[in-house]
This record gives sequence, C-alpha cells and structure tokens, in this order.
Amino acid sequence: MHFGSVPTVGVDALTPADFLLDVREDDEWEAGHAEGALHIPMSDFVARYAELTEKAPESGKVYVLCRVGGRSAQVTQYLVQQGVDAVNVEGGMQSWEAAGRPVVTDQGGAGTVI
Repeated sequence: MHFGSVPTVGVDALTPADFLLDVREDDEWEAGHAEGALHIPMSDFVARYAELTEKAPESGKVYVLCRVGGRSAQVTQYLVQQGVDAVNVEGGMQSWEAAGRPVVTDQGGAGTVI
C-alpha cells in the first residue's frame, strides 16, 4: 500500500524487532509512545538527522510513526530521497493504540496517544 508515492505498512505488519522512528512533537511523545522507538520531532528532523543515521540499523527498514500518518509520510518521503529504506506506518500511533500495542511514558508507565 502507498500513501501517494510513499511506501506504507499497517501496524499489524510490525514486529517487536522493527526499528521505529516517532516524529511527533515533544508533548505527544511525553503523553505516550511505542517502547523502544527513537524520537526525533518532525520540526527538528533535518537538524537532527545524524541521530537517525547513528541509531538506525545498517540494513533494514525504518518504520516512521506520527499521530495519524501525515507527518510520518512526509518524513518517510524525505528519508527515501536520502536513500534510507523507510516505510510510513499507516494510521500512526492512533492505529498502534487501537491495535492494542503498548503505549508507554518515559517513566515506563502506561501512556496515551494525544
């Protein structure tokens, strides 16, 4: 499935081993996020791109999340242009939460998607 020309996948296709990149803003992240995801807000993304290249797997996909899928589609498109094997997660964190996937806070407690 594609969002325009952006590779897209549903939450149900993700495994615990997949590398997640959350591009939501700080307040959204603090309310709740997928455990183990790398957080780089879209507003800081280009400036902080090196963090992704340091932490992403050498081979393998980068699964990009936002709240519903719009911002992550833009970041996915940018990453693909940089030669990164990136995939937008359709429905974002709202779909993640609706699928019963865990949403946590930095303190390890239960989080929520805002």
